[in-house]
Order: sequence, then structure tokens, then C-alpha cells
Amino acid sequence: MSRILINRESKAVVVARLLLAETTPARMRGLLGRASLPGDTGLLIRPCGGIHMWFMRFAIDAAFLAPDLTVLKVVRGLRPWQLAFAPRGTHCVLETAEGGLGGTVAGDRLAEMRPGPEA
Repeated sequence: MSRILINRESKAVVVARLLLAETTPARMRGLLGRASLPGDTGLLIRPCGGIHMWFMRFAIDAAFLAPDLTVLKVVRGLRPWQLAFAPRGTHCVLETAEGGLGGTVAGDRLAEMRPGPEA
């Protein structure tokens, strides 16, 4: 069953279709090989202490998250071949298409949810 990611305070949907990369091969692959990512989709890489954009073909937004999914840092418009440095305490990283993190900022608390029957 699919999952979504919401902002705990505002209840706004941050990612309507959450993909998980929790195995070593899935974490290593990440978004490599994709030409794009739908605007409503995000990849949660867990655990993950940092990311790079080597060999990527499109720009992304990335949110570095604490173990409880509190946003520690947001990097917008991360282009191929760039690096993004993770802040201390990073446990996982959420990657979306560029612009996909909208108004998400450091300090926001996120939560994984299963969509209700109306979704």
C-alpha cells in the first residue's frame, strides 16, 4: 500500500506518493537512472547521512531529516553534479522533483501516513 508524507502541524500533504529506499541497493541507487520524478512523488532514503548529484539527469529538492522526521535543512534546486552537505543529526533524506518541497522549511515535523479510503 502506498504512503504519503504530511506536515504534522498544518496537515498539508508534502508528498502524495512516497517511495522508500531502505535496503542497501535501493539507497545506493536512489534516483539514479531516472529521467525525472513526478511532482507529487518523493523518495525517502533511510538511513542516509548525505547525498550527491553525481550522474543525475535532473534537479531536485532535498530535505535532511532527523530520526523523528523533523526537517533539519532544505536544499532547493540541487543540480546534477552538485553536493549537499547534511547537518549533524541527519538520519534520512527526502528527495523530490525541483519545487516539490514547496513551503517546507527547517523545523517542520513530518509524518508518514497511509491514505484514507477516499484517496
